[in-house]
Amino acid sequence: MKSIAAQILILTRQRSSRRNLKALAKFLAVLIGMIMTYTVIFHLIMEYEVRMNYEGQEHHSWLSGLYWTLVTMSTLGFGDITFQSDLGRAFTIVVILSGTLFLLVLLPFTFIQFFYAPWVESQAQASTPQDLPESERDHVLLTQIDPVTEALIKKLEQFGHRYALIVEEIDEARRLHDQNYRVMRGDLDDPETYESARLNQASMLVSTLSDAADTTVCITARGVNETTPIVTTVEDPVSTQIHEMAGASNTIRLPEIMGQALARCSSGGDAITHTVASFDTLRLAEANATKTPLVGKTLRENRIGDLGVSVVGLWERGNFKPARPDSVVSPNTVLMLVGSEQQLLNYDEHFAIYAVSGEPVIIIGSGRIGTATAEALEARGVSYRVIEQNGRRVNNPDITIVGNAADPEILKQAGIATTPTVIITTNDDDTNLYLTLLCRQSNPDVEIIARCTLDKHVKALHKAGADFVQSYASIGASSIFNLLQKSRVVTVTQGLDVFRVNVPTEVIGKTIIECGIREKTGCTIIGYHKDGTLEPNPRPDTTLEQGREMLMIGDWEARNNFFKAYNAS
Repeated sequence: MKSIAAQILILTRQRSSRRNLKALAKFLAVLIGMIMTYTVIFHLIMEYEVRMNYEGQEHHSWLSGLYWTLVTMSTLGFGDITFQSDLGRAFTIVVILSGTLFLLVLLPFTFIQFFYAPWVESQAQASTPQDLPESERDHVLLTQIDPVTEALIKKLEQFGHRYALIVEEIDEARRLHDQNYRVMRGDLDDPETYESARLNQASMLVSTLSDAADTTVCITARGVNETTPIVTTVEDPVSTQIHEMAGASNTIRLPEIMGQALARCSSGGDAITHTVASFDTLRLAEANATKTPLVGKTLRENRIGDLGVSVVGLWERGNFKPARPDSVVSPNTVLMLVGSEQQLLNYDEHFAIYAVSGEPVIIIGSGRIGTATAEALEARGVSYRVIEQNGRRVNNPDITIVGNAADPEILKQAGIATTPTVIITTNDDDTNLYLTLLCRQSNPDVEIIARCTLDKHVKALHKAGADFVQSYASIGASSIFNLLQKSRVVTVTQGLDVFRVNVPTEVIGKTIIECGIREKTGCTIIGYHKDGTLEPNPRPDTTLEQGREMLMIGDWEARNNFFKAYNAS
């Protein structure tokens, strides 16, 4: 009922709709007048035929006259009432022709044009409002739906953040509304849109359009509000400064972030730790175990803790597993480590030398992400070779093979048989899936790192043989989410969150090992705030005190398990 009332309100409030309704009313008035006139004429002709003693003719009521008029105009023609005179038959012809024109032709088109179409539009407008409630606060505004914002919306919903998607086209707005997105209609280059979207009360505006369109959004939004954070994504590094000049608070260079993430997964060159997040003095890092003495042993046997470093989890072909003493390190394992900067350096001194390879890493694709990957490998001192199909993209002919990576001969020429790692960076998920299978067939032992655009293809790429998959959507969404003001949750890598919680009532007075949080939930305590400082890797015998804050790490399932098990805040 509320929806119908809203539609009626919109229909009657718009000037064009009111004009349409008046036009429809005039047509209906003419039609009703015609029907009543025909009814009167019917009655007069029938009375005439009765007086002239036409065979079988009798008196008819006014209701019968109305019945005959409607039946004749609609061309149903039951034949139960007929005229006997030529005058009556001529009148019948006029009624049939006018009825065909007005009832069967003009009425449907008039109804559709002046009522049905405006009603449908009012339905769309009722479901896709042009403003947000005045009470709306701390929401995130989005300028389009794409893989990055889709992943971001899921993350916002997981953590209880409200959002609104600003859509320009009403048909697109209605389509997204039907898919249960929270939608608001408005022009992105119109200041009134951002006023209606309560930009001054929003926690963030996120624009993931083209570099040029994002510039327009920034300038327009800044004209409405100067303080609300504006986050944009940047394809071309040159656009970073332009967006900042236009008013962007943060610019995220996704190709660069993606390239660094892909390079970080590579075991080629070394087994060095790569920091993925920092919290005060605590560092969270990843390290490949490939070709190190760690492979084939349990964490208990490896005694990594003797270096002051704690292993909080293991990545195995895209699956994160909480670290346990009996967890076995495989050749494909990436260790998630926690420690201070010095403790991680201690780890590097012991293990970085083992995975050194003289063979170059193969990068497939030299677009923005492929180039960023190459730069990240070069910074690590890892040699690489590039396969690029488009000869115009070749920057360094000495290390580039021009050709189609789907050609086994090109892969052979690039050194697929001896390379430690292949990194697939094209922007087509189908192509990346095919290349993953081909590379795995060409070298069963090679490490394969693949990029994908959509989250839904991550599992398929792992199934095809990829050791690591980096999702463009997830990385983009996580990078944006981490910028949210006052966020107590930070995504450090795909599917893995670090979050701050107060010590739950249930474990106050217990030691870390006594409370068994890791065993119960899968989350690991990686930091403990005590006396104003963060203690990294707190000892198992550390007593958890009331009013203290813990730094936890775990995937989405583990985090949910924690909050179900404990009434934490």
